[in-house]
Amino acid sequence: MFANGRTHLAIPGPSISPDAVLRAMHRTSDDIYGADMAKMADTIYPALKALAMTTVAEPIIYVGNGHAAWEAAMANTLQAGDRVLVLSTGLFGQGWANQARRMGADVDVIDFGLTDGADPARTRDALAADLAQNKTPYKAVFLSHVDTASGLCNPVAPIRAALDDAGHPALFMVDCIASLGCDRFEMDAWGVDVVVATSQKGLMVPPGICFVYFGPQAIAARGALGVVPAYWDVQTRLPDNPFHWRFGGTPPVQHLHGLCAALDMIMAEGLDNVLNRHAVLARSVWAAFDVWAEQGPVALCVADPALRAHAVTSAIAGPGNGLRLRNWTETFTGVTLGVGIGREQGDDYFRVAHMGHVNAHGILGVLGAMDAGLKALNIPHGRGALEAAVTVIADATSATA
Repeated sequence: MFANGRTHLAIPGPSISPDAVLRAMHRTSDDIYGADMAKMADTIYPALKALAMTTVAEPIIYVGNGHAAWEAAMANTLQAGDRVLVLSTGLFGQGWANQARRMGADVDVIDFGLTDGADPARTRDALAADLAQNKTPYKAVFLSHVDTASGLCNPVAPIRAALDDAGHPALFMVDCIASLGCDRFEMDAWGVDVVVATSQKGLMVPPGICFVYFGPQAIAARGALGVVPAYWDVQTRLPDNPFHWRFGGTPPVQHLHGLCAALDMIMAEGLDNVLNRHAVLARSVWAAFDVWAEQGPVALCVADPALRAHAVTSAIAGPGNGLRLRNWTETFTGVTLGVGIGREQGDDYFRVAHMGHVNAHGILGVLGAMDAGLKALNIPHGRGALEAAVTVIADATSATA
């Protein structure tokens, strides 16, 4: 009844693609051997480096999704039988571990649960014990910066410090699929060796391409391997190769044009401004939930604000209420909320994405739709959530108004 008009996708990927990105992609293919395609390298790769705050790592573009990025990262650094440690805080940490097992790695997992984040002290102790007990130590440590299912944003620099304190030589590999361009991430300063990311979340480009940043230690690890599957091999994709050779075949022409447009938008706004926008909008969402939680079952899953992602919020709404609320907002307001995944009783949960091409009126509209749904469905909740959300945004802008 009230959903006609432009709908809003508030799921944590694929995120909304800006019109400028879609227009850039809506074109015929270029000559993949021509000068115009080669010029893309001058725009894309420096911007990708700036996005991850690295000067030393090489960002490699693959045709594929996040699972492809995981596989590319592992194919270039691990071989069958290598031992790895996965620090899991949600469904996607477990997923990366399972994919490593299928590629022949010997995988240990420390499951930190869905609310508390990866603990540097426990990590340090596990790494020290590994060195003391094993002749062949872990080859890599995996961490999700943001686990899209739990909504946890893990501390990256303290985990690097845990490796250093233990004197452990493992590569530090971080999944930034949900965080790149949303939550602050500093690859060089935080001592990360490999980063995986994709196009369809903070980068605002439709699904289809992914990125793996290989630092110097990761490039060295590739050199120590024997045969690497030809498509994944980073050595054929490094900058000393012609641009059109760096894709394992035909470049994804339209996606690259869309990526250029998205990166231009990010750099024009300024990365610090982009990150601040995500932080303020996330706090406005949390403020609404704090009020709703004053009366009734609706609550945030991650209690500590320091561990909440600026890209996505995971919440519980009570038995079956996550499903009911999602169905109501989509049917009656045109707002699609994210499903609750990686949890028992998933219909009790839902997720709200605030990543990529989002602004204040979009987020306030999503919160308004949710507030209306809680009322229409008679789900008990505190009153005044929208006022709280509006106040966060007003306070953040008062200094510049």
